[in-house]
Amino acid sequence: MTQMIRRTVLARPAPRLRLAAFYALWRQRRALARLDDSALRDIGVNRRDAATEAGRPFWDVPANWRD
Repeated sequence: MTQMIRRTVLARPAPRLRLAAFYALWRQRRALARLDDSALRDIGVNRRDAATEAGRPFWDVPANWRD
């Protein structure tokens, strides 16, 4: 039982880490919005998908981040 509690506590990031992750996601989305068509082609993303992702709010995180 103690191990289960530890895993639960350790699985949740500290608030400061969570804030840093949100900030990093926001910066990445801004950078994605600034890429030109050639760079988007290199990473296999079209302009519409890049604009959609870049327009998401910082709190709209990837599904694997959610508990």
